[in-house]
Amino acid sequence: MPKLKTKFDKIAFVASEMPEAMAARARLAERYGDCDPAEADAIVTLGGDGHMLQTLHRFMNDGVPIYGMNRGSVGFLMNDYSEEDLHKRLADADVSRIHPLSMIAYDKAGKAHKALAVNEVSLFRERHQAAKLRILVDDTVRMEELVCDGVLVSTPAGSTAYNLSAHGPILPINAPLLALTPISPFRPRRWRGAILRDNTRIKFRVLDPVKRPVSAVADQREVRDVASVEVTVDRSNVLTLMFDPEHALDDRIAMEQFAI
Repeated sequence: MPKLKTKFDKIAFVASEMPEAMAARARLAERYGDCDPAEADAIVTLGGDGHMLQTLHRFMNDGVPIYGMNRGSVGFLMNDYSEEDLHKRLADADVSRIHPLSMIAYDKAGKAHKALAVNEVSLFRERHQAAKLRILVDDTVRMEELVCDGVLVSTPAGSTAYNLSAHGPILPINAPLLALTPISPFRPRRWRGAILRDNTRIKFRVLDPVKRPVSAVADQREVRDVASVEVTVDRSNVLTLMFDPEHALDDRIAMEQFAI
């Protein structure tokens, strides 16, 4: 795995609102110093996976590598917490570079709403009735009608998150692929989704947006009452994540594929 060639003299610490994370930030900042994230060689974020996603979105366009330490309840994207030898851990860390998804959701009035997603873009039914969706890949209709609770498009980084809970495939972190996964499909009942190349353009059309309204969610950004949604990979954005060599992200994803 590649590594970053820098001494990491300047470190910025950010933390979730959890007391454990805030206390850890104070101790680390006192020990290693704390600089402005815009001037940092690395950003160390303290919390769980939810906080890591917030940090990635917050510094999406800054190009600063991000190293997470787990001070939350879930830490798939985080390294183990330790206050020792932080400079060495950063210097030895393996690097994973990922591109986010770009979502353009058009509401019933035709207004476009844009958002980025590190993990996945999801569509959900808003009411008791199932959603009816049409799926197009590169402008070709691949599924005329999917009746379901929803559907999602996942990046490799997000394939072990909600995608896995919806029985979607786990993707190697560096694979040029996306997972297209239905959520509780009713018709066709046996459709389990598809694996697509990451240079494809995926479109969803809501077939009955008035009677069967649908929401679109890009990570934590929701757009309600959508009529159509377009999803592509945003190659103009590169996110750099750092992991201890013994806990590299690609190794974690490989381990998940053999978990029982």
